[in-house]
This record gives sequence, C-alpha cells and structure tokens, in this order.
Amino acid sequence: MKLPALAAAVAALDLAGVAHSFTHPGSAAVQQHGASIRHRRTTHLGMTIVSPFANTTDGEDDDLEGDAGVATATYTPLPSDDEPLDLTWDNVDMVLDEMRPYLLQDGGNVAISEIDGPVVRLELQGECGTCPSSTQTMKMGLERKLMERIPEIQEVVQAMPDSPDLDEEQINIVLDSVRPFLQVAGGTIDIDSITGAGGIQPTITLKMEGSAASLNSVKLEIAQRLQRHFMISGLRVEWA
Repeated sequence: MKLPALAAAVAALDLAGVAHSFTHPGSAAVQQHGASIRHRRTTHLGMTIVSPFANTTDGEDDDLEGDAGVATATYTPLPSDDEPLDLTWDNVDMVLDEMRPYLLQDGGNVAISEIDGPVVRLELQGECGTCPSSTQTMKMGLERKLMERIPEIQEVVQAMPDSPDLDEEQINIVLDSVRPFLQVAGGTIDIDSITGAGGIQPTITLKMEGSAASLNSVKLEIAQRLQRHFMISGLRVEWA
C-alpha cells in the first residue's frame, strides 16, 4: 500500500538528519537511521490520521485508548427575524427585550400588563410613561415590531395605571407644591382652563405672573410634575 502525499511530507521533515547520516560511512548507521525514520513516520501517522473505514483487530488501537474523546455540543439556533413567533407571554417579552435598551437610554421601560386574545396591553414606565411622545412610541415602535414578529397580534394598546381625575382640585395639589417658591420671587400661578378631559389629548392651561413667568425651566418643571401626577398619555400643559 502506497503512503499518501502527507506521509511523504512528514518524511521530508527529517531530510537534514538523513543527509547527515549519509556523510558518515557504514551501511549500519544508514540502516539504523532509516529504521528510525520509518518508526517515527509510522508513529506520527498512527497518532494523527485515523481512517473511519479502517478495520482494526485486537490490540491495534491500544495506543488510542488514552486519547480524549471528541467533544460534541448541541446548538439550538434562535428564531430568525423572518420566522414568525407564536403569541405567548414569553415571546412578547423576548421581542420587547430587543427594544428595551432604547427605552432605558431615555430613563424608561416597558412591561406586559395583559394579553387578551390578539390584543397586547403594555405599560410604559418611567419617563416613557409621562413623555408626550408615548403614543408614538407605542404605535410606531413597540406595536410595529411586535406585529412583525408575532402576526397573531392585532393591536397593541397602552395600559394606563390608576390615576386621579383631571380636575381643578387635583391640579391645585400639584401647584400648591410649587407656589411657596414662586411667592418668594413675588410670583403666582393659577389654572386658566382645562380642556379635553377624558379625551385623547387633554390640555391644562396655566397662568403664571411675576419674575418666574419668563423662566422656561420653571415652566418645564411644573409641566413635568403635572404629567407625573396624572400619568395621562398625551397630556399637554400650556401657558396663557
């Protein structure tokens, strides 16, 4: 049986040793060195090349008994973006995990509130819950991605936490927390009007007088306090 090309290449590694042996007279040295080459060649091939088709007899594979077995692993690929998912709580949460980093960057988060048939109800948390763009975030971002990955979903709606009624009494609770600071600067703040209560985009119009009336930072702080108090998506605060 002829040795393959790999065996010839292995033998070539000892070319320098062979040439050195031939520089000394005496066939015994040459034969001994040649036998050494054949021994090393056979050993090398036996350790690194194992034919899956070779028939072995008793004792031929003794040298391989100590070799470590071949390690195997089971790989379960994740569903690709093209593979539709079933409508389950875990799958909805998995899709939301893809978008949570963007919400967290803005100080917000999202959680599943309820799955009622094909309708998924989500709760926007943190800054996302009071952000004026929360409706756009829900419809253009979360709903779009969820319906792409889970075709069974027909609608994604925002779950609103229990919040106080939008009336003058509740608004004045918030305004009373800032009135002492405005009075120090000689300013006042009052409710001018409330419109759209119970609608998609309710609006609170306030009237502020004094030196603080020209400070946008003060107006922004008051608007944020009102939004956090009522937790109404789309609530607007305007100034008369």
